[in-house]
Amino acid sequence: MHPLERLVNLVALLLESRTPLTFDQIREKLAEGYGHQDASSAKRMFERDKDVLRDIGVPIEVVSTDAWDVEHGYTIDKQRYYLPDIAFTPEELSALFVAVRSAGDISAEDAVRKLLSGAERGILAGLGPPALGGGTDPNLPRAAEAVAEGRGVRFSYRTSRGERSDRAVDAFGLAVRGGHWYLVGHDRDRGEIRSFRLSRVSGDIELVGEGTDPPEGFRAVEHVRAGPWGPGEAETTATVAFAPDVAWWATNGVAGAEVMRTREDGWVEASVPWSPGERLVSWILSFGPDAEVVEPPELRSELVGRLEAILAS
Repeated sequence: MHPLERLVNLVALLLESRTPLTFDQIREKLAEGYGHQDASSAKRMFERDKDVLRDIGVPIEVVSTDAWDVEHGYTIDKQRYYLPDIAFTPEELSALFVAVRSAGDISAEDAVRKLLSGAERGILAGLGPPALGGGTDPNLPRAAEAVAEGRGVRFSYRTSRGERSDRAVDAFGLAVRGGHWYLVGHDRDRGEIRSFRLSRVSGDIELVGEGTDPPEGFRAVEHVRAGPWGPGEAETTATVAFAPDVAWWATNGVAGAEVMRTREDGWVEASVPWSPGERLVSWILSFGPDAEVVEPPELRSELVGRLEAILAS
C-alpha cells in the first residue's frame, strides 16, 4: 500500500470511530497497511505515520481506554481537526455583496451567492432563487447599504403607468425577479410594505436616518408582486371573460385581479394585470374554451396568433 493511502485511511478510521482505538484494533481494521508485518515492525510504522500526521496538523491524541490507565487508544479531536463554520454578520455579508456586484466578478459573485443563501438577515435575507442576477443598477449599492444599516431612504419613483411621486421608505430587503432588482420596505406615506423596481427610481436614493425593523419572518421576495403576467409590476390591465364553471376560482390568488361584471350569458368579465409577453397568453390558454380575451385588441390578436400557430403545427 502506498504510504499516502495508508495515512489517509488512518485519518478516516480515527475520524469515523466513536471511541478511541487501540493499536491492535487499528492493525486489525487496516490490515493492508499494518497487518502484513510482525507486531513490532507494524507498531514502528504506525508511530512514524502518527508523527507525520501530527506534523501536518492532524490532532491525534493518546487517551486511556480503561479505568486503570493501563491500555491506551488513539483518537482525533474533531473540534480541533474540522474548521469551524464560517459566520458573517449581516453587515459583513452586505459588504461582500456590494463589493462583488461593483467589481463584476462572476466567480466571486457566485461564491458570495452561496454564502448569502443561508443568511437569516442582511440585504438578501429571503431573496429566493435566483439569488443574484439581473444587470447592475446604479442605485443597487446605495439600496444595499440602506438595508444593511436599517436606514430610511427617500427617492423619486415612476410607476408602471408613468406616474411619478416621492417615496419615503424604511429599507427592509432586496429581491430579484424577472432580471430586475427590487427594494422592499415599509412605505411611510402608505403605511404598508411595498416593493420598488430600482430601474424605475429617478435620480439617486437618499439616506434619511434610521428606519424601522422588518416584521418577524420577513422575506423580501414574498412582497414582489407576481402573477400570470410574469414577475414584477404589471404595466396595464386586460379584460378576460370566464365561463360560469371556472369564473369562481379562475382569478383566485392573482394579485390585482377584479371582477367587473357578470354578463347575461353567465360569463364573468374580470380585470387582470398585464404586461406584454407570452405568460398571460399561456395562462389564458390553460383554461381552454372557458376563457376569452375581451380587450385590449393587441392581447386578443396575440392569443389568436398563438392558437393559429398551434393549429398549424
